[in-house]
Amino acid sequence: KLCELCSAFLPLSITDSSDSRGFAQASIIADRSGAARTARRSMAGPERAAAERADRLFALSGLFAVYKPKGPTSAALLNRLKERLASLTPENKRKKQILKIGHGGTLDSAATGVLVVGIGKGTKMLSTILAGSKKYTAIGRLGKATDTLDATGKVTEEKPYDKVTKGDLESVLQKFTGDIMQVPPLYSALKKDGERLSSLMKRGEAVEAKPARPVKVYSLSLQHFQPPLFTLDVECGGGFYVRSLVSDIGKELSTCASVQKLTRTKQGPFTLEEHALHEDKWTIDEIARSLEHCMSLLPGEPSHKKFKTEDPGETHIRDTKEKVLLWKL
Repeated sequence: KLCELCSAFLPLSITDSSDSRGFAQASIIADRSGAARTARRSMAGPERAAAERADRLFALSGLFAVYKPKGPTSAALLNRLKERLASLTPENKRKKQILKIGHGGTLDSAATGVLVVGIGKGTKMLSTILAGSKKYTAIGRLGKATDTLDATGKVTEEKPYDKVTKGDLESVLQKFTGDIMQVPPLYSALKKDGERLSSLMKRGEAVEAKPARPVKVYSLSLQHFQPPLFTLDVECGGGFYVRSLVSDIGKELSTCASVQKLTRTKQGPFTLEEHALHEDKWTIDEIARSLEHCMSLLPGEPSHKKFKTEDPGETHIRDTKEKVLLWKL
């Protein structure tokens, strides 16, 4: 069943697609949409409106971004979004259809910023987002270490920092740019025997540090320095922990350090200023508009059908009008 937004794209699929399977699929969708409209005409006003909202909700598919505030975990925020959307649909619809939602990269509960969300078939694209580049602004504090490597943890060490200069800090940053090795924090979403390390740590269980692993830092710059605080802008690849970075910087400066504030300003092509929907915008209409905007920023084909180029290390994704249409549906 399709929303009005979706039906506007149907002629494109039928007219422009040379793929017979795509034509058949579009025809089936159109027929179902017609049957749904006929059924809705026989409903009472409020019931018809609720059914139409459900149709539009379950037709949403693709990637968009939301704003994660300080406090909730990424999973808790996602559940809040799902509950908000589910409340807009009749209960009998919820039993028959499953609303698929996922996110593309955990933010710490104390962190804020962009959280990319996949809905419908968009959940299949989240692994690409997770592995892609991200930008952060982090405020670090010299002279104080915690067990979580941020301000939410228990202080484990304090050291003097009065001899650290701006030049010292800028010099050290060069060591953490490019391809580096990084030990993930113990308080993290990484798992041991199927359970998060952070959950084991909170229960007081002994947890061994994960081995150092390769990560990439595309850019790292000092934006502000007023001891004990310093502000960094970081662009990094997947699997990178800003908390570990700040802690390691402190050690290189012969002191210690922890994160005081962390904001993800960009994930993939989605920025905090332009694309992250705040909670008061979590409506079907706003999400549909955001999906259309965000999906237009992504290169390639959402179905992940890839083809190899002459360069064996490079893979491109083929884009067709038909596939873009199906994602907008």
